[in-house]
Amino acid sequence: MMTKKDIIMVKDFGNDFESIIDDSLKFKENPNYAGKPLDNKSFAMIFEKPSTRTRISFETAIFQLGGHPIYLNPNDMQLSRGETIHDTAHVLSRFVSGIIYRAFDYKNVEELAKHSSVPVINALDNREHPCQIVADFMTIKEKKGGFKGINFTYIGDGNNMCNSLMIGASMVGMNISIATPKEYAPNEVYVKNAKKIAEKTGSKISILTDPKEAVKNADFIYTDVWVSMGDEKEKEKREKIFKPYQINMELLEKAPKEVMVMHCLPAHRGYEITDEVVDSKHSIVFDEAENRLHSSKGILNYLMRFSR
Repeated sequence: MMTKKDIIMVKDFGNDFESIIDDSLKFKENPNYAGKPLDNKSFAMIFEKPSTRTRISFETAIFQLGGHPIYLNPNDMQLSRGETIHDTAHVLSRFVSGIIYRAFDYKNVEELAKHSSVPVINALDNREHPCQIVADFMTIKEKKGGFKGINFTYIGDGNNMCNSLMIGASMVGMNISIATPKEYAPNEVYVKNAKKIAEKTGSKISILTDPKEAVKNADFIYTDVWVSMGDEKEKEKREKIFKPYQINMELLEKAPKEVMVMHCLPAHRGYEITDEVVDSKHSIVFDEAENRLHSSKGILNYLMRFSR
């Protein structure tokens, strides 16, 4: 039996990361280039958190590749009545060819993957968002043709997106500068791991607190919401602390003239980013959002090599 593969963290893409990005670009150019690799296959989609782009991109990708997506709200499953993730993983593995799981706690994603005999895809947890990274880096390669020598800046909360972007950038050899308030700095474990990878790829990683310093050589500026799902109790506190980290036209004046702005969306306009920037010539957020569809196809097509 072929060994199954899971995508729980960005590093799980391993040496295949850039080939998956290239595959995603091929899907964008020609949606039918790989045929129907998911023909007669079903995929369970367990979503504990709300979703627009991740859910719709995966449902559409599965359908267009010949498969059948099955959306599962945990409240409608026996999980809500105490069935273990262990048992859920074993049962679903008898029915479907893969499981896509959006969870509040990364430990649950790891537990599901541990006991599933079919590939598990992390559709976001509190630690990482690996699927978003494929779309993001696909967009960068689409705009710039590659990653070497590119200066990427992330501004805002040192959250799951920050973790994933940092690891992804180090894997492809792209320079990354991260500017956050001191109390919301990136996870030290991720910083350490990214720098270790960067030693081999030549990526330069800078951890800063000054957004103006971070953007001065940026080819891309990226931000995310200040209040992630699960952090709502800190809303007022976070909005006050992060105010100087807003992506606005004043900040863009400190960056190179041709800088491009990215956001994984949903955007809270007027908070982490202004309307003026989102709707400006600098913004590529909707190209990035569209690429969630094509990158989902790239990920699914890749994992089918490891599926029954």
